[in-house]
Amino acid sequence: MKTIYLAGGCFWGCEEFFRQFDGVLHTVVGYANGNTENPTYEDVKHRGSGHAETVKIDFDEEVISLTELLDDYFLVIDPLSVNRQGEDEGIQYRTGIYYEDESLLPEIRARVEREAERLGQPLAVEVKLLENFYEAEEYHQKYLEKHPGGYCHIPRSMMHIAKGAK
Repeated sequence: MKTIYLAGGCFWGCEEFFRQFDGVLHTVVGYANGNTENPTYEDVKHRGSGHAETVKIDFDEEVISLTELLDDYFLVIDPLSVNRQGEDEGIQYRTGIYYEDESLLPEIRARVEREAERLGQPLAVEVKLLENFYEAEEYHQKYLEKHPGGYCHIPRSMMHIAKGAK
């Protein structure tokens, strides 16, 4: 099992999107790489904690590769947008790929470089070592499963693109 942390705007939609893929074993939404300990949603949204809304993804690399996950990630974010995805705006909605395992970095860099080359310009996607991650409040976990009509910047049609989606 490997773990990657992906910030792609509002974490509700990102979590729901990644849960559909075979090989994704577990997801948790939370707050990453900020400058306060144990932030609440209110701290992140209104008190400048500096965290990004992020999805922690545990995956079986024998079923889905990190490159495949990143291919999917780039399908649902605007990698050129700074601190904004869809209607959500603010530093907490920045895009980022965060890792704990240094061995993942070459694969991450290769995929990010390929995307930048495809677009012909540098991306606004942070690639950084995970500094911290705090699980979001329970009501945020699997939010769109609990509230199917909830807001999401990712089109609903993207929630069913995986072959054999769960």
